[in-house]
Amino acid sequence: MAGIIEGPLSKWTNVVKGWQYRWFVLDDNAGLFSYYTSKEKMTRGVRRGCIRLKGAIVGIDDEDDTTFTVTVDMKVFHLQAKDAEEREKWIRGLEDTILRHAQLQRRLDPNHPTPTMQDFDKKLTETDSYLQILIDQVKALELRITQGNDDQEKMRLCSIRDRANEMLESIKHTIVLLQIAKNTTHPVNGVQVAAPISFFQSSPSESLKITNNQQPKINLTNEVVSVIASMEDVPVQTGIELGAECVELRGVNIECTDSVRQSPANSLEQPGFYSQRPLALEIPETSYSSSDDEDFFDASENMGQSPTLPTPSTKTLDELESSQRNQSSVSIDYDALYEDSDEDDLGSMESHGSVVTHLLSQVKLGMDLTKVVLPTFILERRSLLEMYADFFAHPDIFVGIADFTEPRDRIVQVVRWFLSAFHAGRRSEVAKKPYNPIIGETFRCWWDVNKEKPATESIVTDGPVPWCDVNQLTFVAEQVSHHPPVSAFYAEHYGKRISFCAHIWTKSKFLGLSIGVHHIGQGCVSLLDYDEEYIITFPNAYGRSILTVPWVELGGSVSITCAKTGYSASVEFLTKPFYGGKKNRVTAEILQPDRKPFVAISGEWNGAMIAKWADGKTEEFVNVNAMPIVQKRVRPVAEQEEFESRRLWREVTLGLKFNDIDLATKSKSSLEHRQREEARIRKEANEKWETKLFSLVGDNWIYDKPLVKRLAASGAQH
Repeated sequence: MAGIIEGPLSKWTNVVKGWQYRWFVLDDNAGLFSYYTSKEKMTRGVRRGCIRLKGAIVGIDDEDDTTFTVTVDMKVFHLQAKDAEEREKWIRGLEDTILRHAQLQRRLDPNHPTPTMQDFDKKLTETDSYLQILIDQVKALELRITQGNDDQEKMRLCSIRDRANEMLESIKHTIVLLQIAKNTTHPVNGVQVAAPISFFQSSPSESLKITNNQQPKINLTNEVVSVIASMEDVPVQTGIELGAECVELRGVNIECTDSVRQSPANSLEQPGFYSQRPLALEIPETSYSSSDDEDFFDASENMGQSPTLPTPSTKTLDELESSQRNQSSVSIDYDALYEDSDEDDLGSMESHGSVVTHLLSQVKLGMDLTKVVLPTFILERRSLLEMYADFFAHPDIFVGIADFTEPRDRIVQVVRWFLSAFHAGRRSEVAKKPYNPIIGETFRCWWDVNKEKPATESIVTDGPVPWCDVNQLTFVAEQVSHHPPVSAFYAEHYGKRISFCAHIWTKSKFLGLSIGVHHIGQGCVSLLDYDEEYIITFPNAYGRSILTVPWVELGGSVSITCAKTGYSASVEFLTKPFYGGKKNRVTAEILQPDRKPFVAISGEWNGAMIAKWADGKTEEFVNVNAMPIVQKRVRPVAEQEEFESRRLWREVTLGLKFNDIDLATKSKSSLEHRQREEARIRKEANEKWETKLFSLVGDNWIYDKPLVKRLAASGAQH
């Protein structure tokens, strides 16, 4: 792309004014994306704001196909096209301009050697040699086809030959086009060889005339600005024009006529004001908006400054705890901090504008966020390992799977438990992120499934929680890997002879206006009395509206399969459409062994779900709001081992609870610093990390002492 694109877009102004119509002009040469309150204001040159595209990042929302963002100079501009097709044109133009100016910057960098015309000729010669080799191979293939007797083999060889001939034609055309490009960018004796008119979207008369007292007047298309074309050993111009802010005239007189411009379709119209403007456009030092058109990222007066980030503390947690206690004579009840499930509202992220925009300026679309350090204030007061325990917030539904005698009823109960397993993991409407577990971290808890049933003296001493009895559901989790971050967890009910083993690799990506967390892995429900295993996958999670009030939704396809019975289920977590629609929608079908569905389920995974059976009967399948959450029981922090989650993160939790962000950040940094140091020591000693409770078997992390293995060893297996 070269030239100018212009047209209307809606721009987000602020919460009060919302989206407002603006006329945008993308100047590819100058690397500017300017906007005006109207097309008429554009013709008069009354610019409302300007976005410098050098170093900019274009972001998109994976669910909304009309909005996109441009992040640059510590600012985020939110824009909306009329439809997906028009957004795609703008994004393509913006990314082309950003890439061109990034390449130009590299070319002007003296530390990077610039390719010369000799390099170009060498590569072209190499390409021609490879072409000849390919031609010889095709000839050999033809000979083999002629001499062959097997018709099937001949057909296969003919197919290969046809593909090879197509490749040959493509390479030939490429070499011809490269030669034309060479002649265009490096004219022989200063005279440009004419290129086919189809190469350009304008008539030959629309050109940039360059005059010089020592050189004849040369007409050049706007595809290439060859001000220094007659210099010896000129670097190859890879289709990139010098922007107005980069051109050094050196005595060359430039006479402007109507430049070659792209002819956009639909609402991207031909330029008006820019046809008469001088070539050298004023380049602002930074992107800006009019003072009376404040954008919603301008929440902090220190927006232009990078936030001061605390350096990692070398204090141990015990030293931090001692320091805290020296400041107060009141003992700290860490257990109460964790049992208090009320999370403080983040409010709008605008109040943290400088930190958030600084963070966003360092990430790119599709970038893996695993190694990105997030601000402490967005953390939830618990570890990710503890959050996984919320899959069993309704333990009676889970252990009830084993009570059904028919395989059809068991798959229905598995789906019922699965659909009710996600709502308890979200403590509030506002999205917060649990602590990233450190390698070797563990978490244990248990549930009293039937409170009316007294605890027995039958303690399962070899179970995941060795002080629990046969009528309690027990849970243990371990962070088994740091890169990639993999968590493994296991739950069992000894009395019901049911267990669940799973591992999840969380892979986070920046999606522009959202953050996507892909849950890679699977879980397995084991019913020992029936020798059945139900393999389950997990939905993805998305953090939406990360620049305002963030919220979480689930999305993606999930499968539940039982190889022994042949029953299966498919579940779809539906993300909210940009316009209209509801949040947290889910649909599911449970299939018979012949793959015919016998029940369809729909509703909200954090509310009521309705089942419609094949016989026409409709009933409530499960309603998570009508069922109380059974609180998990956790050993007091004072009795926990050093690497158990609540003990490990206690000071971070204390700081977040009482809004002491400095304490929380120092404690978090101390843990991360210790983890890095231990990893460094292991690497220097060439030692491999040894897990405590789980082992990698094939692609799955399996609990070392599952119920089925222990029962088999004791001879008690059914």
